[in-house]
This record gives sequence, C-alpha cells and structure tokens, in this order.
Amino acid sequence: MTLHPTGGDPTRFGTEAFYASLGRAFVAMCAVVPFLFLIEVLDQGLDLGLDLAAGIIPHRVQGLDGVFFSPFLHHGFDHLYSNSIPLILLGTFVLAAGVRRFLWSTLVIILVSGLGVWFTGAPNSVVVGASGVIFGYLGMLLTRGIVERSWWNLAVVLLVGLLYGWQLLGILPTDERISWQGHLFGLLGGVVAAILFRRRPADPYGRYRSESTLTMP
Repeated sequence: MTLHPTGGDPTRFGTEAFYASLGRAFVAMCAVVPFLFLIEVLDQGLDLGLDLAAGIIPHRVQGLDGVFFSPFLHHGFDHLYSNSIPLILLGTFVLAAGVRRFLWSTLVIILVSGLGVWFTGAPNSVVVGASGVIFGYLGMLLTRGIVERSWWNLAVVLLVGLLYGWQLLGILPTDERISWQGHLFGLLGGVVAAILFRRRPADPYGRYRSESTLTMP
C-alpha cells in the first residue's frame, strides 16, 4: 500500500500535497534569483571580470569551464532582469515534480546547452546567462507532458507559451548579440532530461510512484 502523508499525491493536480509542493518550489526558486543578483553585484562592484573568466568561450579549452559557471553569470542587470521571471516560473513547475529530478535534469540541461555553445558558438565570443537553462525547462515541461501523458504539464507549457512564446524565436540564428545556440541546445537538453528522468508507472493502473511517497507492506 502506498500512503501520501502530506494530503495526497504531490504529482496529481488538485491534491493538497500538489499545492504544497508547488508552493515550496516557488519559494526555493525565488531564493535563487537574489543569489544571481548578488553574484552580479559583486562582479560589477569589485570589477571581478567574471564574465570573461568564467563564461563559455567557444572552441577554446580555457573557456570550457564556463559550461558549468556561465548560467550563474549575466551581461549586466538588464540581462538578469529579463531572465528572472521566466526562470522562477518555469523552475517552479520543474522543481515541484521532485528535487532529485530537478537537480539531475538541470545538470543535463547545463551540459547539453553549454557544450552545444562551446562546439558551435561564434569564435572569440563570451557566452553567459541562464537563458539556456530557461529554454531547457521549457523543453522539459513540454516533453514531460507528452511522454508522461500529463495534461497538467502541457497546460503549463501553454500558459508559458502565451506569456513568453515570442522568445522561442531565440532558437533561430540571428544577427543580434544573443546566443541562439544556447537557447536551441538548452531546449534539446530539456527534451533529453524529460525522457531520461520520466516518471514510470508503478502499477498496472498507470499511477506514478513519487519521491515523497511512503510505501508500506
């Protein structure tokens, strides 16, 4: 028998546990943004030059470490402001499905997005920003809705599409100083993560086993 001590299945829309999980995820993602602002304040206030030191420099070995560090850096506060709301919104829905899945999925997205930029980005450029992760979360929610047959995830993507759908144009080549490669490979990373870490049915009735469940004989 499987019990859900927090008032229902946290993966099932409408349950008490679902809303509790969503609320905790929202608070956690809201805490991430001030951390990113703190990094930017220190970078600019102390003139640390973190963008050049820890950003992705395509095709150069010395810029490879930026694959891991670049999502935490931004080209100024305007860049950070534009990423903050979609990062909180999309990150909340991804995190609400489970902490472990969120962490592993984020790592996959960072790797696919960052390595894609490193291999295909413009030479002599420096790429920073969380937009690759944001597009990764978007791709993950969309794919998760399909592979897990979750109308809830598809509804979330529809909502986000109505709010930020125009940003999907960012996966296409552009003359602007925007890393479309990071957006494209981030989206692909989200697709990969959704498939790798999809929730599989735990019984013949198609119910999913959740991280927060308590199983008893």
